[in-house]
This record gives sequence, C-alpha cells and structure tokens, in this order.
Amino acid sequence: MNTFRIAVCQLKVGESKEENIKNAVQKIEEASQNGADLVVLPEIFNGPYSTKSFYNYAEEYPGKTSVAMMDVAKRCKIHLVAGSISEKENEKLYNTSYFFNDKGELIGKHRKMHLFDIDIEDGQYFKESDSLTPGEEFSVFDTKFGKVGLGICFDIRFPEYFRLLSNMGSKLIILPAAFNMTTGPAHWEISVRMRAIDNQVYFVGACPARNEDAEYISYANSRISDPWGNIIAKAGNNEEIIYADIDLNKVDSLRKQLPLTSNLRKDLYEVKNKK
Repeated sequence: MNTFRIAVCQLKVGESKEENIKNAVQKIEEASQNGADLVVLPEIFNGPYSTKSFYNYAEEYPGKTSVAMMDVAKRCKIHLVAGSISEKENEKLYNTSYFFNDKGELIGKHRKMHLFDIDIEDGQYFKESDSLTPGEEFSVFDTKFGKVGLGICFDIRFPEYFRLLSNMGSKLIILPAAFNMTTGPAHWEISVRMRAIDNQVYFVGACPARNEDAEYISYANSRISDPWGNIIAKAGNNEEIIYADIDLNKVDSLRKQLPLTSNLRKDLYEVKNKK
C-alpha cells in the first residue's frame, strides 16, 4: 500500500488518565472519519510528563490505556501508533510506544532508547533516567504500508539510530515526542526535516498540545516532512489533528535521483546493529 493518509492527533494532556484516554479515542475516531488510514498520538499521552507521573501512571501490558487503543484501532479499522506511555515490566519502567494494526493486534512496540537527560543553563532540567530504563531494540515493523520505523522524542538527537531504521528498510519513520520550550523553538522542526532528508524518508513528529499549566510544557508544533525535507503538515500550539497524504513511490523516485543511501561508503564506515 504505497499511498495512504496519515493523521497526527496533537492532544492536550491533563491529570486524569481516564479523560486523557477518552479524548484520545474521540480524536482517533475523528481522524478515521476524515479518511486516515494510520493515526499517530504523542509521547506520554495518558498523563503528565514528569518523573513522578511515570510511576503513578505506569501500566503493564495489556493495561487500561493499551486495551482502549486496541479497541478503537479495531473498531475504526485503522493502524495506530499509540504515542507512548510509561510501561511497567519486571519492576522496571520504560517509555513505550505500541503499534496496533487495523484488527487491534499489536504489531510491535518501541521502548525509548535514548533517555532525556538534560541540564540546559538558564533553561530546561529533566532526567528520565531517574525513573526509566532505556530500550535496546531498533524498531522497524512490517505493515501493509511497508516497513515503518519508530522512535521516541530524544531518539531524534542520534542520527545513527535513524540511519539503521533506514538501512532496515523504513520509508516512513514515526516519532511520538514532547520537545520543551527551550529546545523546541531551536531544534524541533529542523530535526524532523533533517532526519527526513538524510534518510530520504517521510518523517512524522507527533507532540502533545501546549498546556501552560503543566509542570512540563510541551512545545507542541507537530510536523510531517516528506523525504525532500518539505513540511507537508504542521500544527500550532493547541489541540488539533493534522493530515498528510503519503506516497511512498516518491521515496523510491528520490532515492534514484539523489542516491544518498546507495552511495554510502560502507567500505570505509558503517553503522551496525550489534544485535
């Protein structure tokens, strides 16, 4: 399936897990009614983004949030990248994105590999490693849309990760994220565009809406880039749904015209997955 419609639901996230789930379901239904084949939610969409909340909102799989996402994916007959939530397994917490098909079945999941540990002078301080464990898998999944790669937020800072997703066959990469008000204005859009350009893929960055009352304020501004680096859909600061029509034939065409991936000097350097 080389042509399809993708939707990003830029959700406003509050304190109530039940209300956050209900809102996500409603927006997914709306996106489906507007022709979306694949719907994407933001990072940590079922509760506040904070180290304390990671513990308080954590769920084992399957849990309240993932079951609701399975149900709506099956009911609406859409594929769903269910943003990310705090996942509990064997007493460890992970920042995990679940990917469901149109039958409500789990295609796979991505656990955030690069944890968000920063201390910006006169800016943002945050340490995910205070509560979360990093993932170790390079996440590429076979779907009816072809191979789709997943990352989460801070993963975007590490181009080697996305080179591997591209080398593994991804033509579309999806990134639930929540850049903040320090790094967002400086680096968010250019990062989305560059990961699309240097891997010649469609790149989707899905963020929460801005909530000025939250402890952690999301920059919002969800973006979808084509493989040339053009922004083909963009959100502002508020809750909304954005759409883009994807044509993966354009990936193949561009890679022939501008053969970046095939001209890699693998005789001199190579990015490898040790696993």
